[in-house]
Amino acid sequence: MSNNRERDLVLAPNEYAFISDQTKGNVITYVGPYKTSMANTDQPVYFNQQKKTFDSCSLEDAIKTFATAPEGWYIVLKNPSVNGKQPQVGTSNTSSDLQIGRKVNLPGPCFFSLWPGQMGHITEGHHLRSNEYLIVRVYEEEQARTNWDNAVMTPQNSNPENIEEEEGSGEINAEELSMGQLLVIRGNNVSFYIPPTGVEVLKDKKGHYVRKAVTLERLEYCMLLDEDGNKRYVKGPAVVFPQPTERFVEKQGFRKFKAIELNENSGIYVKVIAPYTEGEQSYKVGDELFITGKDQMIYYPGPEHALVKYGEQEIYHAVAIPHGEGRYFLNRNTGKIGLEKGPCMFLPDPREAVIVRRILTPKQTKLWFPGNEEALVYNNRLKEISERQQEKLLKNKKAQKSKMPPIQQQQALIDMDLSAAEETAIGGIVGNTFDRKEDMTKPRVLTLNNKYEGAVTIDLWTGYAVLVTSKSGERKVIAGPQTYLLEYDEMLQGVELSTGTPKTDDRTLRTVYLRVLNNKVSDVIRAETKDFCDIDISVSYRVNFVGEKNKWFNVENYVKFLTDHLRSVLRNSLKQYSVSDFYANGISIVRDLILGERGEDGKRKGWLFEENGMHIYEVEVLGLKILDKDIEGLLFKTKHNEIRKNIELSNRQKDLVFTKEVESLNQEMAATKSETHQVGLELEKVALNKEMEVELTRINSAYQTQKEQLEASLKAQQQELEINRLKLAQEKENQALQLETAQLLLEQRLQELQSDVDAVVQKAGAISPDLIAALQAFGDKALAEKMAETMAPLSIIGGKSVVDVFANLVKGTKLEKVLNLAAEKDADVILE
Repeated sequence: MSNNRERDLVLAPNEYAFISDQTKGNVITYVGPYKTSMANTDQPVYFNQQKKTFDSCSLEDAIKTFATAPEGWYIVLKNPSVNGKQPQVGTSNTSSDLQIGRKVNLPGPCFFSLWPGQMGHITEGHHLRSNEYLIVRVYEEEQARTNWDNAVMTPQNSNPENIEEEEGSGEINAEELSMGQLLVIRGNNVSFYIPPTGVEVLKDKKGHYVRKAVTLERLEYCMLLDEDGNKRYVKGPAVVFPQPTERFVEKQGFRKFKAIELNENSGIYVKVIAPYTEGEQSYKVGDELFITGKDQMIYYPGPEHALVKYGEQEIYHAVAIPHGEGRYFLNRNTGKIGLEKGPCMFLPDPREAVIVRRILTPKQTKLWFPGNEEALVYNNRLKEISERQQEKLLKNKKAQKSKMPPIQQQQALIDMDLSAAEETAIGGIVGNTFDRKEDMTKPRVLTLNNKYEGAVTIDLWTGYAVLVTSKSGERKVIAGPQTYLLEYDEMLQGVELSTGTPKTDDRTLRTVYLRVLNNKVSDVIRAETKDFCDIDISVSYRVNFVGEKNKWFNVENYVKFLTDHLRSVLRNSLKQYSVSDFYANGISIVRDLILGERGEDGKRKGWLFEENGMHIYEVEVLGLKILDKDIEGLLFKTKHNEIRKNIELSNRQKDLVFTKEVESLNQEMAATKSETHQVGLELEKVALNKEMEVELTRINSAYQTQKEQLEASLKAQQQELEINRLKLAQEKENQALQLETAQLLLEQRLQELQSDVDAVVQKAGAISPDLIAALQAFGDKALAEKMAETMAPLSIIGGKSVVDVFANLVKGTKLEKVLNLAAEKDADVILE
C-alpha cells in the first residue's frame, strides 16, 4: 500500500508536473488540482534549462508551481505554443506544438503552467526615476514593430523644470526598428516600463536593469565615448542620458568631473584635434594652445581639444621668483636658454619654454661657493637623481615598445559598467565650491647637466669682484656689493693667487673672487746693501683696484706679479745705502720709494700698475732683519751707546724743559693770582662806589631833612634866645644886687676871719712852710669837695655847673686860685 501511495500524483491548484511515458516517449503535463496513479512506465521528469533536456527526478521534485506574474510584473516566455494556449487546468495535457527559439513578453496579471520545453522568467516591471534609464535591444524586429504599441509605458510627470531635455530624447519610430538595435528608455519620459514582445531589457555587468544617468551640477561636466570614437561633452546643470552606442568615460571610478579653475598664474596646455572656429579665430588640427586665467577663468574640455600632460600634471602653475633670484628656461624652438629675474610670478608657456636646472660640477661648486659643503652635497644629489631619471626614462621607452594591451583589458573596456552608482565628482563637492591645494604644483621641470632649480646666484660682498665670461666670448666684471644671477651659458673666471711668505709659485690658491678694496699682500724681500750685507725686509702692501674694471683680471696671478716687481725695485734701491743708514731709515726709504714723496697736500700718490689697474696706496714695513749676526751685534752695540747718550741728553733736556715749565707755571700762577687780586679790588672798588653812591644819596636825603628841621629849630631857638636874653638880663640885675650884698657880707666875714687867721698864724709860726702848704692843699681840697656836695643842688636849680656856682662863691678868695689851677690842668689834659 505504501508503494502505491508513493506512485500517486496529487497536484494542488497552482501546481503542475511533467510525467514521461517510458514506452512512447511522450511527456504529459498534469495540471492541478488533479490526482492520478502512475504506472510503472511513468517517470517524473523536469526540464533542464541549461542542457535543454528532460532529466529524471523524484515525484516531489517534478512538482512545480505555476508561472505567476502579478500586476506590474511580466513573464518572459521562451518557446511559446503555436496556438498561444497553455495547458488546461485540472487535467492531463499532451504536448503542444511550440515555437522553438522564440520568446514573448506577457505582462501581468497572468497565471499558467508551462508546456514541456517552455521556460518562463518572471521579472518585475521597471520603475524609473527622472535620472534613470534602461537599455533595450530589439531581438526580433517583426515582433517588435508589431507589438511596439503593446508595451507598458507610463509617462513621467516629474521632469524638473530646470533640466532641459537633450536632443534625441523624443518618441521612437517603430517602423525603423531593426534586429539588434539598442534603444534607451529615459526616466525623464517614462516612469514605468514593460517591454513588448520582440524587445528585451539588458542588464549591466552587476545584473541590474535600471541604470543611473549622470546628474550634473553647475561647474561640472561629463564625457561620453561613442563606438565610432567620437566624444561628447555635456556641461551642467543637466541630466545626461547616453545614446545606446555611448558609454560614460570614467576616471578612478568617477563619471562626472569638475570644471578646471584657472587664474592669472595658472594655465592648461591643449592640442587641437579637430578644426573649429571660436569668434573670429579659426583653429586647425595640430595647433597647440596655452589657455590661462587671463583668457578663460573656467575651462570646460571639448571634443576639439586634447589635454597635453607630462606625467600627472594637468594644470601649469606659475613659479614665484623673489627679488634677487631667477629661473632658467629653455626655448624649445630655438634651443636658447634664458633667465627670468624676480620679483615676479613666472608662468612659462609650455609650447615654447621649459624650466631647466643647472647642476654644477664638484670643482665649480668648491670654487664658486668655497666652504659651502651643503651646496656640494645637494649638487651631487641632483646629479644622481638626474642620472636615475634618465635610466628610468630609457626603461619606460623600452617597456612601452614591447607592451601590448591584453584581450582581457580590451574586453573590460568594452564591457565597462555604464550605470555606476557613484554620483560625486572627483574632488568632492558641497555646493558650488572649488577645492584648492595648500601648496602650488610646480610646472614641468627638465633636469639638465647643470645646477639648481633656480638660477645660479652669486652674492658679492663689499670690496669683491668676479669676472663673468660666456660661451659667446663676452666678458664683464661685476663688483660688489650686489647679487648677480648667472645666465645659463655664463661662467666665473678663476685666478691663481700665490700664498705664503715670501710669495712663491709653489703654493697657489684658486679662486673666482678678487678683492678690489683694502686688499693686503704681505711679502719678505731679501736685498743686499752697499756694504754687501743681506737684509730681510718684511712688508705689507695695501692694494686697491682702480680704473677700468675689465683690466682687473688681465693678470692671472696679480700677487706674484706685484711682489716680483717690487722686489726688483727695492733690491736695486738698497744697493745705494749702507747697512747702518738703511737700518736707521729703512722704513722711510721703503715708503718713499714705493708710495712716492709727500705732495703739497701731504698725500702720497702710491704705485699704480697699468697692466691691471692695481694701485698700492699704503705700505707697512713690518720688520728689518740683518742676516749677518756679527754685523747685527756691532750695529746694535753702536746703537746702544748712541741710544744711551741720547737718553742722557734727552733726560737733561727733559729736566731743563721741566724746570722751565715749572717756573713758567709758577710765574703764570703768580700773574694769575695778581690778576685775580686786581680783579677783586676792582670789583670791590666798584662795589664801594656803589655803596658810597647809595650812602651819599641817603646822607643827602637825611641832610635835607635835618636842614629843614634845623632851620625850623633855629627859628625856634632864636625866639627862645630872645626870651632867655631878656630873662638873663633881669636875672643878671638880680644876681648883681645879690652879689653886691654877698660881697659886702663876705668882706665883713673875711675881715673877721682875717683877724682869726692872723691870730692863728701867729700861733702856728713854728710850723714849716711846706707843711703848711700841704695842709692848706688838703684843706682846700676837702673844702672844695664839701662845697661841691653842698652846691650840687644849687647848680642843678640854676642851670649852671657846680664849678661856676662855687667859683662865684669863692671869687676873690684864696680858693679861687685853687680852682683856677685845677681848671688849667683839666684843659691841658683835654688838649693832649
